[in-house]
Amino acid sequence: RSSWLLLAPLLTPPVPVITAPPCSLCPEGAHRFQWIRNLVPEFGISSSHVKVLSSPAEFYELLKVQIKTAKQRVVMASLYLGTGLLEQELVDCLEETLEKSLEAKGSSNLRVSILLDYTRGSRGRKNSRTMLIPLLQRFPEQVRVSLFHTPNLRGLLRLLIPERFNETIGLQHIKVYLFDDNVILSGANLSDLYFTNRQDRYVLLQDSPEIADFFTELVDAIGDVSLQLQQDDTVQMMEGMEHPYQGDKMTYCEIANRRVMEVINSARTRQELLHAKTFHGSQQGSSLISQQGSQASGGLKPEPDTWIYPLIQMKPFGIQIDEMVTETLLTEAERDARIYLTTGYFNLTQAYMDLILGTRAEYRILLASPEVNGFFGAKGVAGAIPAAYVYIEHQFYSEVCYLHQQERVQLQEYSRAGWTFHAKGLWLYLAGSDLPCLTLIGSPNFGYRSVHRDLEAQVAIVTENKALQQQLHREQEQLYLCSGVVSPSTFEQPNRYVKLWVKLVTPLIKNFF
Repeated sequence: RSSWLLLAPLLTPPVPVITAPPCSLCPEGAHRFQWIRNLVPEFGISSSHVKVLSSPAEFYELLKVQIKTAKQRVVMASLYLGTGLLEQELVDCLEETLEKSLEAKGSSNLRVSILLDYTRGSRGRKNSRTMLIPLLQRFPEQVRVSLFHTPNLRGLLRLLIPERFNETIGLQHIKVYLFDDNVILSGANLSDLYFTNRQDRYVLLQDSPEIADFFTELVDAIGDVSLQLQQDDTVQMMEGMEHPYQGDKMTYCEIANRRVMEVINSARTRQELLHAKTFHGSQQGSSLISQQGSQASGGLKPEPDTWIYPLIQMKPFGIQIDEMVTETLLTEAERDARIYLTTGYFNLTQAYMDLILGTRAEYRILLASPEVNGFFGAKGVAGAIPAAYVYIEHQFYSEVCYLHQQERVQLQEYSRAGWTFHAKGLWLYLAGSDLPCLTLIGSPNFGYRSVHRDLEAQVAIVTENKALQQQLHREQEQLYLCSGVVSPSTFEQPNRYVKLWVKLVTPLIKNFF
């Protein structure tokens, strides 16, 4: 695999080489993962700024509160915006906040930028677009709605594939919700199920201007290469921008790569300079005082005990950072380390499966039972998708048993009456530790789509703070408490019967869901 060649520089030394000399003021516990800053910006923050949420209702209420109190910016990236009453309430909150900002100053500084997927956001007569057009019509100078269209859906393929099925080719899958300097990272979309009974993960990074700036710039970059929704429900590209499916594909992808990598690299440079200025300044110590921090708090900026690394995956644009970091984390995990990995759609890439089966750490993999799969009970062909996931799960479990790895690699199925399961990410517990020091949280599912087809973003959160580690540990425990361990008898249950045609078709279509 070519990705192993890309990983070679990271894997060759026992501890990957870092671009800056180790900082005596940076705690030793962080050094294990500081190699990530070779690839992406490193944001050092206080753990007191991180809050882990646990429920869809909490997530929804937080969204509304944050929208209502925003003064400068609201930036929301999601797969789609639903069309129900709860979603309308969010739109109403946006309208109310925009209205108040105009009344307060006459001309408002508040800007609202929304990034959605074109195909998913255009599905049906009432859709994400029709929900947002009133905002565009009323606040044309303040609101921007961008609809990303994958460059891989074009020509005859675009004409022939029907609505809904066209979403299998590639999507805008990033979920980031930010309000002024507060950022919510999640795997949840802006839809009523995700506000009520669809379990996901959510983390709030409070008062984190550098992180908020980064994700604002990232969403702006993707927005610039996306279709812009107009007040009459038409779409058009920004002037002079290559079209994603009518223009030259290679040219479009090169432009998109350049825009996104500019954001990543410029933020990386800024953070390195900030780190050098803050912690490697003159011996007199004057540069230890952050100008902004001293103005805001009248003293020293608190020493960071938590580090945030944004991991971007956009294979259509040739960007594979998340894949590289995830593979390296799995490869480098030591014997007796524990990795709790969860995905709503268990369809791991071959590389991830090989690493799990071939490395030394213990794995506890949480996945959806058929009844809590988001496709359970769906009409038509989609209704067979849970059975396809059962088949993929059974194949992997059989491989685990064949290799006599049942003790080291354990599968657990999430099951909760009346709920569906959409949580994704991982928690890493170092050998001998009862608390995680690292978590990945965001949009990727660790599957083929996440790696190869869609636009994805998550963050690695590294912390040495015990209180935050306990928050992350409780989050993991809460999810895994609603699960049962998979055994051979699991697949003998009547609801695990997989029809022959599903078994035959699954290998052909598994890369599309």
